[in-house]
Amino acid sequence: MVSLPTPPNLSTQINGCDPTLSTDVDDPSHPLHHHRRVVTDFDYGDILGEGSYSTVLVGRDKRTGKHYAVKRLDKAHIVKNNKVKYVMIERDALSRMNHPGIVKLYWTFKDNRSLYFVLDLAKSGELYTFIRRLAPFDLETTRFYAAEIFSAMSHIHSKGVIHRDIKPENILLDDNFHIKITDFGSAKILVEKEDHSEEEHTAARSFVGTAEYVSPELLRSDPVSKEADYWAFGCVIYQMLSGKSPFKAATDYLIFQKIKNLDYVVPDDFPETGKDIVQRLLTSEPETRLGVTGMEAIRDHPFFEDVDWDHLFQATPPNLREKLEEARQHPVTPPKFDLDNSEEEVEDMWFG
Repeated sequence: MVSLPTPPNLSTQINGCDPTLSTDVDDPSHPLHHHRRVVTDFDYGDILGEGSYSTVLVGRDKRTGKHYAVKRLDKAHIVKNNKVKYVMIERDALSRMNHPGIVKLYWTFKDNRSLYFVLDLAKSGELYTFIRRLAPFDLETTRFYAAEIFSAMSHIHSKGVIHRDIKPENILLDDNFHIKITDFGSAKILVEKEDHSEEEHTAARSFVGTAEYVSPELLRSDPVSKEADYWAFGCVIYQMLSGKSPFKAATDYLIFQKIKNLDYVVPDDFPETGKDIVQRLLTSEPETRLGVTGMEAIRDHPFFEDVDWDHLFQATPPNLREKLEEARQHPVTPPKFDLDNSEEEVEDMWFG
């Protein structure tokens, strides 16, 4: 294995070990072992997104002309800020995945300054963008995307991984408007025990995920399991049906208080099956959450009635592009502030 040298003057210890940064894989059975690539195999174009230590670019394979999303990670920042573990978890989690609703990791490579992940390019952007512009979605649209998210999430769990950051910003849409879950940087890979079963519960020692989608058990520092993803899934369904997340507030502290107290309101126009599945997913105790007895309990809920699970990703998705164009042609006039509005009404208008 070829290891990346630690940048000068950056001596970091993670779990008592030197952080060895490597994207090379010597195990022939590993999905990334074959067809290794290098930085110069690609032309690089537009920036798709930027994070604290990574930039996502459009990359064109010089051999085939095919376009990908190339995630470039800064090695010095990763080591200096103790992010090595999370980068390796993301790589290892992605390498386990093989599902049309999850971004595929094709290759990893490196140069002197950066690590690179070559991923599926989802040209239609984030589901969040369409929720923000078009929501509330109708029941048919919500059901379709919730079913695709659930299918992908089921695959993630079947591979021994908890995503821990399910949210509309991490759900991308491809050219045909099918979903692709991305960003496994907060994931937890379950440990296989001696009897070959997987240890599902793991102590949450640090905050992971995004405030509005964090489960109550994580806020209590209780052991966290796949039920935390079910909670976030409930939040996403609510957001598609209402246009905003259930626990919206001005600060993370206020969001956490709302989550702890299950302080959210189901709009009057919610479909009954939508209301029921959200309420059964958003429970304080993971032991009572829908899906704890098996994912079939979620799949068989009346909300998903008539879903053709075997052909989801071959079906024609709702035409969000057409809906967006209609919305642009018929913009909604924003609400006017009334000096006599209550504090809650003003907050609702402010946060939309």
